[in-house]
Amino acid sequence: MTRPPQLPDLALPPGRRVYFASDFHLGTPDAASSAARERRIVRWLDQCAQDAAAIYLVGDIFDFWFEYRHAIPRGFIRLQGKLAELTDSGIPVTFFTGNHDMWMFDYFTEELNIPILRHPISQRIGNHTFHMGHGDGLGPKDHTYKFLKQIFASPVAQWLFARLHPNFGIGIANNWSRRSRIQNTAKDEKYFGDDEWLLVYCRELERLHHHDYYVFGHRHLPLDVEVAPDSRYINLGEWVNYRSYASYDGDQLSLLHFEQEVK
Repeated sequence: MTRPPQLPDLALPPGRRVYFASDFHLGTPDAASSAARERRIVRWLDQCAQDAAAIYLVGDIFDFWFEYRHAIPRGFIRLQGKLAELTDSGIPVTFFTGNHDMWMFDYFTEELNIPILRHPISQRIGNHTFHMGHGDGLGPKDHTYKFLKQIFASPVAQWLFARLHPNFGIGIANNWSRRSRIQNTAKDEKYFGDDEWLLVYCRELERLHHHDYYVFGHRHLPLDVEVAPDSRYINLGEWVNYRSYASYDGDQLSLLHFEQEVK
């Protein structure tokens, strides 16, 4: 396993925090509940803005996203407006693509000044080292998805999909996304202990390159698990059922829930 790509160090001024969230899955399961979730996320971002040094959105923010040259999926304007407000105010926001929104290209970077990252990266934030990414395709097993991900990441596949009219292409994708496992996460997802594939990935990487914190989404379960005596794996959970996120204050990374406790 090679050393992960590095981002420049991020200093953390006194009294400031760094926030992490993933798996908003905006667009599912229906327009009304997605809109209510979007408003809640905007309230969370307003709360973060009070003391944020940076915000990381770690994949599957949308249940489906594809950028045509002159069109993007309809909706989510409240989130986009809030993100523009944050970056205009000087708070850096970073997006990681997930398996549901891997077809993000340059719209958020050009319009909202938000960099798009497609692979896990490492970064020193304050006094601790972080390794973060969405988490799809990492660790053992899931060979079928890893194969499909290579196809979906192919410029040829992206070019072919872009040939579809947006009404048709986005319609197909939205119908497909309605089958998303996110709708059944609270009752279906189980913790597999030492066999958790992202935990296996973290422990393999930790043997080669130390990180204080490993931060991922994708798994849909809020988790705080020991990787090694001085290293922890945090899974950010999701916002359909859990409304979970992480906050780093320079001393520790805490897994929290917004506006209500876990069901």
